[in-house]
Amino acid sequence: MKTTRRFLGAAAIAALYTMGGAAATAWAQDASGFPARPIKIMLGFPPGGSTDSPMRALAEDASKILGQAVVIENKPGAAGLMPAQLLQGAQPDGYTVGVIPANLFRLPYTGTINWNPATDLRYVIGLTSFVYGIVVPAASPIKTMDDYVAYAKAHPGELTYATPGAYLAQHLAMEQVARIKNIKLSHVPYKGTAESLQAVVGAHVMSAAETSGWGPYVESGKLRLLVTFGEKRMSRFPDVPTLKEAGIDIPPPSAAWGLAVPKNTPPAVVAKLHDAFKQAMEQPGFRNALAQYYMEPVYMSSAGYQQFAAESTKREKQMLDAIGFVREK
Repeated sequence: MKTTRRFLGAAAIAALYTMGGAAATAWAQDASGFPARPIKIMLGFPPGGSTDSPMRALAEDASKILGQAVVIENKPGAAGLMPAQLLQGAQPDGYTVGVIPANLFRLPYTGTINWNPATDLRYVIGLTSFVYGIVVPAASPIKTMDDYVAYAKAHPGELTYATPGAYLAQHLAMEQVARIKNIKLSHVPYKGTAESLQAVVGAHVMSAAETSGWGPYVESGKLRLLVTFGEKRMSRFPDVPTLKEAGIDIPPPSAAWGLAVPKNTPPAVVAKLHDAFKQAMEQPGFRNALAQYYMEPVYMSSAGYQQFAAESTKREKQMLDAIGFVREK
């Protein structure tokens, strides 16, 4: 996706920071009246799935805390990028919020965006972290990760795997698996977790690298979980090995996600949003919605999330360099 936005020179950036500071001072006087109307949270995936469901629960509790409706607006496609992209042109008034997936931090290096996620957004709060794994249909003859690799070696390019979008952590982790094991896989990107899981449940693809939205399908016997991508086994599936235990040693994919607003949003407004969403994420609704996907709350403060964004942006470039995926604009 192209944008018309261009990086500014140092003098222009300094001027923008000056204007942003003045705006923040003016807004600080009025933050006590915020919010005065509904708040929109943009989500880059379709309804349903391991991001949408928890966010709807969070929005419901946040609306009670803030005294205004908090509305989820789905913007699927572009591997979850749309909210972050739309924040670049949104008013910095706190009424437009975006759900930020971890894959955003690598997109400056894939030729997808020409703005910097580390500096061109104001991060509000980190909410949770995904759990990833590889699943196949229950009827598949592939029963272990060794079987998976053996099939790919015997049938180069025929073993398909679904993900919720290109350049997401699942996609790049699978590229690393293919490189390490010297196999050729066929990537089939969808517009979200719900779609990719339906594809593998229906045997339209042979496997999926996905978030833990596969959990209910594994427990009901519709899918088989081969491996998980974390550093340790999941307590819910203690018999399923990690990738490392299966002989594939790659860094666990970055999986954290949370909320951000336009970069010049006044600090007082950011603080009010942070406090409301922090209180909301401590309520049973959000925790229970996450638990359905075998996830837990993972809190980051505004400052901590901003630092995480900067560190992740650097780390993602190193990873993309290693697999030859860097395509900067």
